[in-house]
Amino acid sequence: MADLRCNGRAYRWMKEPVVGVCIDGCAMEYLEHAAESGRAPFFRRMLREGSTYLAFAAVPTFTNPNNVSIVTGVAPAVHGISGNYFYDRASDTEVMMNEPCFLRAPTLLAEFAREGAEVCVVTAKDKLARLLGHELRGVCFSAEKADQAGNLNGMRDACELVGRAVPPVYSAELSEFVFAAGLRLLETRIPDLLYLSTSDYVQHKHAPGTDAANAFYAMMDSYLTRMEERGAVIAITADHGMNAKTRADGTPDVIYLQDLLDNWLGPGRARVILPITDPYVVHHGALGSFATVYLEPGDVEPMRERIAQLEGIELAWERGPACDRFELPADRMGDLVVIAGTHTVIGTSAARHDLSQLDAPLRSHGGLSEQVVPLLVNRKVANLPARTALRNFDLFDVALNHLEPARRPRPLETATP
Repeated sequence: MADLRCNGRAYRWMKEPVVGVCIDGCAMEYLEHAAESGRAPFFRRMLREGSTYLAFAAVPTFTNPNNVSIVTGVAPAVHGISGNYFYDRASDTEVMMNEPCFLRAPTLLAEFAREGAEVCVVTAKDKLARLLGHELRGVCFSAEKADQAGNLNGMRDACELVGRAVPPVYSAELSEFVFAAGLRLLETRIPDLLYLSTSDYVQHKHAPGTDAANAFYAMMDSYLTRMEERGAVIAITADHGMNAKTRADGTPDVIYLQDLLDNWLGPGRARVILPITDPYVVHHGALGSFATVYLEPGDVEPMRERIAQLEGIELAWERGPACDRFELPADRMGDLVVIAGTHTVIGTSAARHDLSQLDAPLRSHGGLSEQVVPLLVNRKVANLPARTALRNFDLFDVALNHLEPARRPRPLETATP
């Protein structure tokens, strides 16, 4: 078939099943440590012999903007999803950005399905399934609501298809369900295009190289091995990395920006929006390293200068330059964009963040320090155009347009227990 065009990019038609994977919260260090442990032979071979790159995620480095970027092939300025949450000035309301009505560009998933491809999507959380499944004539469900997935291959729902109950949303098992479902779909439906997106629950709690992190990547490794054995092209990236956001004593390093602005300007003169905000706050307390601030016109530059001088702030820019630099939709950003440094997060008011449920030192994301992520393909890649850097939303361009002819994968060495 002819190439498919989507959002100004051309994609070749699949000649074999293509599996795109977004590992939520995956910095390269997670893969390296898991491979070195001997528990992840697929990742070990990919890192040593495969096509492995570093890529830049979209900013803010949160789940929704980056997954949507990956499946549209374009930046948030084009597809419109600038975070999990935003302030709608027109209606004077703060809004979750989980519904398809906020999308401004089609996904290549829907476009391939419209042209007759068999397309399947499995996400960990349901917030993402609603966005990625927009106008998709195919299979799309979340592990979180697998029992509501409807008829699948004659099965009552995704739980029956996979042979597992709905896992807890705060668990490693939520992501394992994604891979188990993906493998079953690959075995039963043989999709042309399969997209899998996990949860970052483990990465929020465990640093690279810890036993829990290595076990989590070993789990993924085992499913990816079986997918490769079925002849699939496997392309992997991440929506963002993850960093400890703590002081030397292990307590969260938080700048409560709304409290500061209320003190500087008086209450009601400023509004701080945290795009990390979503229903799943237990593991990060709605604290990330990216914020946007709404101000009165005369306050913008004085507050930008004052915020930029705070210890732990990496940059504070006005909306125009920030949207140009980070390819963001200007109408969904405040007057200022504020990004914290590697080990600092931004809050609104201390009274609005419940950190009592954090059972491990705070780890989070959202800033430039979580922007570099892996991009791996289990085939040799050729003829990549010369460019400054790959983006994570080049994933399907690489997997569909730049592969050398398929070769039978070499058998993997046995993983050590």
